[in-house]
Amino acid sequence: MEDRGSVGKVLLLVAFLELVLTSLCSGRHPLPILWIMPQTAEPGGSNLTEALLPAVQLALQHLSRQPAPLRNYQLQLHFADTQCDNAKGLKAFYDALFYGPKYFIVFGGLCPSVTSIIAESLQGWNLVQLSFAATTASLADKKKYPNFFRIIPSDNAVNPALVKFLKRYGWNRVGTLTQEVQSFPVVQKDLIKQLEKANIQIALTETFSQDPCESIRNLKVNDVKIIIGQFDELSATKVLCCTYHLNMFGGRYQWLIPDWHQESWWSPSGLVNCSSQSLLKAMEGSISVDYETLSAKQIRGVSGRSPQEYQREYDKWREEAGVESSRLHGFAYDGIWTVAKTLTRVMEVVRHKERYSIHQNFTISQKELGQMVFEAMNETNFFGVTGQVLFKDGERIGTMQFTQIQEGKKVKIGEYNSITDVLELNRKIRFPDGSFVSEEVFETLCTVRTWILTFGYTLAFGAMFAKTWRVHAIFKNVKLKKTAIRDLRLVAVVGGLLLIDLCILISWQAIDPLRRTVEVFSLELDPLGEDIALRPFLEHCENTHMTTWLAIIYVYKGFLMLFGCFLAWETRNVSIPALNDSCYIGMSVYNVGIMCIIGASVSYMTRDQPNVQFCVVALVIFFSSTVTLCLVFVPKLITMRRDPDSATQSAWYQLTQGIKRDVEDTQRRSSITSVVQTSSSRLYSLQTENQGLRRRVMELDSELEVVARQMQDLPQMFLCKEHFGEKTFTTHAGVLGRNKCRTLPQNSRTSRNGAKDINSPEQLQRRLSLQLPILHHAYLPSIGGVDASSASPSNSTSSLSKHAAMATCSYSHVPTRL
Repeated sequence: MEDRGSVGKVLLLVAFLELVLTSLCSGRHPLPILWIMPQTAEPGGSNLTEALLPAVQLALQHLSRQPAPLRNYQLQLHFADTQCDNAKGLKAFYDALFYGPKYFIVFGGLCPSVTSIIAESLQGWNLVQLSFAATTASLADKKKYPNFFRIIPSDNAVNPALVKFLKRYGWNRVGTLTQEVQSFPVVQKDLIKQLEKANIQIALTETFSQDPCESIRNLKVNDVKIIIGQFDELSATKVLCCTYHLNMFGGRYQWLIPDWHQESWWSPSGLVNCSSQSLLKAMEGSISVDYETLSAKQIRGVSGRSPQEYQREYDKWREEAGVESSRLHGFAYDGIWTVAKTLTRVMEVVRHKERYSIHQNFTISQKELGQMVFEAMNETNFFGVTGQVLFKDGERIGTMQFTQIQEGKKVKIGEYNSITDVLELNRKIRFPDGSFVSEEVFETLCTVRTWILTFGYTLAFGAMFAKTWRVHAIFKNVKLKKTAIRDLRLVAVVGGLLLIDLCILISWQAIDPLRRTVEVFSLELDPLGEDIALRPFLEHCENTHMTTWLAIIYVYKGFLMLFGCFLAWETRNVSIPALNDSCYIGMSVYNVGIMCIIGASVSYMTRDQPNVQFCVVALVIFFSSTVTLCLVFVPKLITMRRDPDSATQSAWYQLTQGIKRDVEDTQRRSSITSVVQTSSSRLYSLQTENQGLRRRVMELDSELEVVARQMQDLPQMFLCKEHFGEKTFTTHAGVLGRNKCRTLPQNSRTSRNGAKDINSPEQLQRRLSLQLPILHHAYLPSIGGVDASSASPSNSTSSLSKHAAMATCSYSHVPTRL
C-alpha cells in the first residue's frame, strides 16, 4: 500500500506540474487557486484526488477552448494535502498562504473536522472556499462559516425531498431512527423542524449508538409504520437484521433510509446474525433519497456538452490514466467551471475600474477583492453536468433522486427539484399491493404471451395441415408421376409459416410494442381491519394500434384455417384410415374456431375483472388444446390397442396396398379417358377424310362432265353409207376423204354367231352409256352417298339417261362421192 501511495503522489505531482507549465506557456493571465484535499480519506484507502484529477484536467481543457473572456485567464491549481487530520491540514493551509502565491479562492475540502476548521478562518483571510465533497450539515451555519460555499448538496438537502414524498402519499404519521454519530443528529433536528412545518405527526423519535434492536422494537410497540432512518452503512446491516427478526418489513411497513454508494454494503459481517438473503429480504421495497451525482437530462450545458457526453470523455481520460472512478467527479468538474466564471467576472470588473478610474495608481484591497469574489459566486447560475448550479446562502440548490430496492437492485423512481420544489415520480415505484412482477417483467410477459400463442397455433395446425397436404399431393396425382414428399419438406413448410409469424411479430415489436397501462381505482379500507389502505389497480397490455395488429394476425390465421379445411375436404375419400384425418381436422377447426370466438368475447367483456378473465382464457386454451389433441391422437391409440399387429407391423403393407388400389383406380380412370380421347381423335380423322373424299367426288363429277361434253363434240363424225357394198366417210373438218370400207357380205353383220362388231359406233355408244354411271356411283358408298348395292344402271335411271344423252353420237348417211 505504501508503494501504491508513493506512486500516486508521484503521478499527482507530475500532473500538477503539467498544469502549471501549461498555464505558464499559454500566455494567459494566471489566477492562483489553492486546492486542499486529502489523498486518502482513511489510512490504506484509495487515492481520492487521483480519481478526481481527470475531471479537473478535462474542465481546464474545455475552459481553454472557450471564447473570451474565459480564455483570457488560466487557473493555476496548487495542491495541499490535509491528510484528513486537523493539525496537519491546518499546517498545510497556513504554509500555502505563507509561502504564496496570493490565492483568490480555496478549492476543495472533504473531511468534516478539517474543513470546518479551515472554513471558520476564511473570513480573517478574506478568502472564499468552494467545496465539491463536504456534505456535513453543520457547515450550513452561515454565522460560523460565512465564506463557505459548496457545489454538492448538504445532508440537510434530503429533508425537503422526504417531506414532499410523505405528503404525496398522505403519510401523516412517521417515526425516526437516528444513529448518534457524525452529523446525523443535526440532520434529524432539521428534519423534525420540516415535519412539524408540514403538519406531519412524529409518533416516536429513537436514537442508538451501538445496538439498534431495542429502538426498533420500540417503534414496533408504538405501531409506527413509516420509519425514517439516519445511519451509516456499517450500522445499516445491524438495523436490517433486527428488522428481519422482528418482521418489520413487507407491505405493512415502509422504510426511508439513506443511499449508500458502496457496492454490496449489505454483505453480512460477524457482527450480525443474518445471511445476505435475509438482509435483502428485509430491505426489499425500501426507499432512499440522495443528491444526483450526474444529471439525467439530455441538455448541453455551459461547456457545450451534455452530461452523458462529459461522462464518456471522463471515462476515457480515467481509463488512460489507469485510475478508479469517483462519484464526486461531476461536482469537481462543475466546481472548476464555477471558480473560472466567478474569477473571470471579478477580473473583468477590476479591469473596468482600472480603465475608468480617476486615480492614476488604482489599487484594490484584499478585503474588497474577497467581497467581490463572494458576491460573484453567490450570483452563479448555469447548467452543468450535475444539473443547474445555483447557490442560496452558500448552499447548492440541486436535485435529489429517489431510488427503491427492487429484487436486490437499486431502481430510480423519481427526483425532487429543490429549485422549483417539484417532485416527479415515475411508474417504476412499486408497493406490495398485489403486483407480483415489475413493470419491465410485465411488459416482457405481454410480449412473450403474444409470441407463444402465435407460434403455438402455427405449430399445432401448421403441422397437421402439412401432413394433410402431403396426402393430398400423393392421392391427387393425376399424371401418375412419382411423388416423394419427405418429412424434411414438411418441416420446411411449417418453418415457412413460422417465418411469416416471425416477420409479423418483429414488425409489431419494432413499430408499436406492447406497453403496460395501469387503471387505478379509489382507495379501499383493508378488509382485515389493519391500519393500511388498499388502492386497487389493473394492469393491461396495450399499444397504439392494437386493433390493426390483431386484425393482421386473425386474417393470417383465418386463411391458414380455411386452407386446412380445403385440404381436409379434398382428402375425404382417401381409403387409408391412418392417412384420412379430414373428419378430425374439421372437428378440430370447428372446436378451435368456436372456442376462440367465445374466449375473445368473454375476455373483452371481463377486462375489468382480471381473475374472471384469466380463468376464462385459461379454460378456453386448455379445453381447445385438449380436444384437438384427443381428436388427432385418440383414434390412432384406439386402433393400436385393438389390433397392435395390424397397426404397427402391417402398417406399411396396408399403406402400400391402399396406395396400390388407389393407383389402379386412377389407372382405370385414365384408361377410359384414353379410349374416349382415342375415339374422339379417330372420329375427327374420319370426318376430315370424308370431307376430302366429298371434295374428290365433286372434282370427278366435274371431270366426267368435261369428258361427256368432249364426247358430244368428237373431232370426227362417222358418216356411213352403203353404196355398192362399200362404206364411204368424210371428216368433220371438211377434209373430204374417201376410203374404201372393207367390203363385207350382206349378211356379215349378223354373222359370227349373230354378234355385232365391238368397235362399231353403236357398240361404242352403248359401252359409254353403261360404264360412266357405274364409275360415278362407285365412289358414293365410301363418302356416305348411294349404297353400292344400288349402283346398277337400272337403279339410277336419271344418271344413266343423263350420261347417255351426253354420250349420244349422231350418225347420218351422206352420199359418198366417188
